[in-house]
Amino acid sequence: MEERNYGFSYQVYASSKELNADDAALLEKARAVTVEAYAPYSNFHVSAVALMENGAIVTGTNQENASYPVGICAERSLLASVAALHPGIRISSIAISYNSKDVVSDHPVSPCGMCRQALLEYENRLEHPIRLILAGMTGEVFIIPKADQLLPFAFTKEELKK
Repeated sequence: MEERNYGFSYQVYASSKELNADDAALLEKARAVTVEAYAPYSNFHVSAVALMENGAIVTGTNQENASYPVGICAERSLLASVAALHPGIRISSIAISYNSKDVVSDHPVSPCGMCRQALLEYENRLEHPIRLILAGMTGEVFIIPKADQLLPFAFTKEELKK
């Protein structure tokens, strides 16, 4: 028997005030865009905002549906918009934030498993890491250097090769 360990390093900032100006601006945009989410069932408004390598800013929000499987998370909403509006352009960073009237938004939350898979696929598709900035409306901020770090043992195109 062999035991293995998986881990990764990320940065933790006490608040957005410690971020550089570009990261702080992207996070503030993500915080502001949470009002655009359609979340009448969960009241959990999530936004994801991408800074593209060409300087463009693209936003996405969660869009719920009474038939729950029909809804889409902010991260996948964003990736679909990026692919349609800026095909072939790499994403430099994505800031993800949330707001809710039911829970305190004072700490980072991580993308769900489905969104982690979608982020990993996009990284692999353009052969470029996507840097993630995760935060609530206040409190700590996490910076993850590469989205694939959030999904160990990921299912990739390599599994489909003969």
